[in-house]
Amino acid sequence: MTQNVQNNTQNKSQKPFLFKEESYLIRGACFSLYKKFRNTQKESVYQKSLLLELTNKGLAAVREKQLPIYHLGEKVGVYTPDLIVNDSIIIELKAKPFLHKEDLQQFWYYLKNSEFSLGFLVNFGEPNGVKIIRRVYTNTQNMRNSTRNNPESV
Repeated sequence: MTQNVQNNTQNKSQKPFLFKEESYLIRGACFSLYKKFRNTQKESVYQKSLLLELTNKGLAAVREKQLPIYHLGEKVGVYTPDLIVNDSIIIELKAKPFLHKEDLQQFWYYLKNSEFSLGFLVNFGEPNGVKIIRRVYTNTQNMRNSTRNNPESV
């Protein structure tokens, strides 16, 4: 029995961390901005500043790139994330005292309906520090079944 527990623990710990280096740099950039501005600025200030921080760290970041949303092969809308990093990671920014359940759900659905697997929801308005939520979405049946009704479970 102990052998099985050890094997399961090893298998779980061997899963690759998606965009590990980029994630580290993004989090560091967010902490740097919060250290400088605290929770005193508008979302647009954080957005422009984070873009500068990320590009200064060597990441390819762009603001407000429009991403099409398709249904049954037809374009039905456009999603415009605050930032896209290395054409692989979306970042949504907030500057409010706390995140609502709807903010988390909206972010989850943005990630789920995009071609991206990794996203960050960052709230600079929290009174006790910057809140960084990192979410991974993989398009597998198991992931869909386990998170379909609970976007906070990933």
